[in-house]
Amino acid sequence: MPATPVLFVSDHVAGSVHVLTVPDGTVVGRLTGRHLSEHAGFLALPGGRTACVDDRRGELLVLNPYAEELVERAVPVAVPAEHLACDPSGRRLAVTTGLGRNAAPWSDLLTVVDLATGETARVRTRAGEPGVTVLGDADPLVVLRHREPGALAVHRFADLLGSPPGCPVVTPHAVLPLPDDGHGDAQVPGSQHVFAATGEGVHRARRQGDALAAEPVVPWGAPARGWYLRLDTRRQALWSTLRGGAPDPLRWPEWTNQAWHHDPRTGRTRLTDLGPGLVFRLALARRHTAFTRVHPDGDELILLGADDVVRRSPLPAMDGAPRRGGTPWEGVQRRAVAASPGSDWVAVSRGGHGEVHLVDARTGHEAARPRLGTPLHHGGHLALRVRDDGADGDPVGR
Repeated sequence: MPATPVLFVSDHVAGSVHVLTVPDGTVVGRLTGRHLSEHAGFLALPGGRTACVDDRRGELLVLNPYAEELVERAVPVAVPAEHLACDPSGRRLAVTTGLGRNAAPWSDLLTVVDLATGETARVRTRAGEPGVTVLGDADPLVVLRHREPGALAVHRFADLLGSPPGCPVVTPHAVLPLPDDGHGDAQVPGSQHVFAATGEGVHRARRQGDALAAEPVVPWGAPARGWYLRLDTRRQALWSTLRGGAPDPLRWPEWTNQAWHHDPRTGRTRLTDLGPGLVFRLALARRHTAFTRVHPDGDELILLGADDVVRRSPLPAMDGAPRRGGTPWEGVQRRAVAASPGSDWVAVSRGGHGEVHLVDARTGHEAARPRLGTPLHHGGHLALRVRDDGADGDPVGR
């Protein structure tokens, strides 16, 4: 298969994964009986490969859309998968466990995998919903971001991989305090900096030997906070979406949303208004950053250019979309968005309809709308890859 853009489309409820070429929308691969973890998401690996976790079978999957066999590797891991990350080389991976379909944290299992040797180990850390990053190519560290109490817990990857069988309890090699409300993780591989989003701002720390040294907090610069943090591999910058307004989920149509862009090298932060409603994850195309905004008055795809020009393209309504008087989370349809830093295409799902909009970010025009034989409940999850697009420069699952 030529190195054209490919789109992974996961319906984690129905248990299917489709691989489509972009922009024509031709299905070139399909997996059935695979219920991928929407929360852990897709992790970009070198060569256009992508990692994800099958929550039902308890397997880490390495998918290669440019090979004859789509599933390149399947490795047993502990589930339900909460977060997924790798070291900058894409060789060493870590999978944390979270709530799954439970009301309270119950699992404390962490799985580490070395794809080069095939070695794997499971250990017990602390029950919760930990985020994870894997810092450094040589002797990497596994950094777990815990909540309540908040902390960045540092483990040596080699120590975890060498743990005996039986899922032993492991003690962090070092701990850095963090506020209790952390949510969102990123790292800049070249500088070995790790970042964690909290209510007061983005906490940053730099690797110092086998521990972390805290650095000044980056403020949000607005009466709001980000719940999602992403590295822009194109310009080594950080992105988030800031949500403000009343925390009551029944008032979600009134929530304010801003695009937050921070350059760690200059310390400069830019804020761009996105409008009211539900905005969460974002996607990074070659020249644009893409957001979807869900609102009772109409949904839209928002494309933010490098020149701060905002283009808004309306999206057709979803049956079962969040409504006034209800929450935007429970029993409703949503949208997923995906892009690749090596392409100008953006993909947006239409939850409940089994449709994906393929949009040219340069013009905002829709080029195709493939319809899959699955409803894409909750919006599904998407990942767009181009071979050698540099997306693997962000070693945290999205």
